[in-house]
Amino acid sequence: MRVAVVGAGLASAPHFRSLQDLQPELEVAWVIGRSAERLAALTLLAGVRTSTHLEDLLDDPTVQAVLVLTPPNTHLDIVRRVAGAGKHVLVEKPLEVSLDKARQMVEICEHSGVKLAVMLQHRMRDAARALMQLVHSGDMGNLVGASASIRWWRPQSYYDEPGRGTLARDGGGVLMTQAIHTLDLLLCLTGMPDQVSAMAGTSALHRMECEDTVAAALHYPNGAIGSIDATTAAYPGFPERISLQFTRGSATLEAGELHAELLDGRKIHAGQKQASGSGANMMAFDHHAHRAVLQDFVAAIRNGCEPAVSGRSALQVHRLIAAMMRSAGSGAAISNLAEPQ
Repeated sequence: MRVAVVGAGLASAPHFRSLQDLQPELEVAWVIGRSAERLAALTLLAGVRTSTHLEDLLDDPTVQAVLVLTPPNTHLDIVRRVAGAGKHVLVEKPLEVSLDKARQMVEICEHSGVKLAVMLQHRMRDAARALMQLVHSGDMGNLVGASASIRWWRPQSYYDEPGRGTLARDGGGVLMTQAIHTLDLLLCLTGMPDQVSAMAGTSALHRMECEDTVAAALHYPNGAIGSIDATTAAYPGFPERISLQFTRGSATLEAGELHAELLDGRKIHAGQKQASGSGANMMAFDHHAHRAVLQDFVAAIRNGCEPAVSGRSALQVHRLIAAMMRSAGSGAAISNLAEPQ
């Protein structure tokens, strides 16, 4: 399968490593970048063509799929053109800068008959997959409580980069850019809450437009209660953590490891400790989960099924984030978070 990559910035590194691992299953035909200088600095395999013009890959009938790794505020326009050319799409998270634009992207791809996947790779980690299987098997019973803690660190130099932490380019701060991975996984495990009440602000540690600290309370349809704690102002950065309590046991997912204990005496461990870029070096993580998302995306194209991390499934975390920010802005709880039918 011949694929193309649009975007050659810092976030592209784990994608390129994944593409290299998946040879000869995948062949990179094009890399489209913002500038010729940035493209010239890349180390690419022989035969890969580069350009600063999206039209070059759109006009190539041999390209079946495109990885869009550009800033969030560019995704809708690029995806519209790529889908219009009949090519499948995998985008770097988030889908777009707003729920409305994210929904438009999903609908465009569905109407064009192309697959849309998004790089929310935490779902594909070994420990996360083991926990999802355990929860969905029913062995844990019914949800009683849930918490997600994302206590990361970013220095001011990170936000000094043009566009970082702005509504125009990123669509938000810690929720949209850092916590989205853990929040997406939380929703895969618990389902969508029916009410959220949140507070958000910018700490004295950062000069930025958007929020770097958020706390929220969640209420689920079955009466379970949850909490979210997210920040990029916790030096030096700590592993993200999801804790779940059920009627027949509890489970904790932290730093790539699952620990679960059930009332019937079973103790379950899966995964291994791994970094996730929680500190000043935001690229301090391995690319194996990226590779798993990409491999699943390719399989979905070949088999005619939905990707495991589909664009439509990613809308739920966008709805949660939008509700949290609406609550923080209004001071009122937000209800009816489910996608309208």
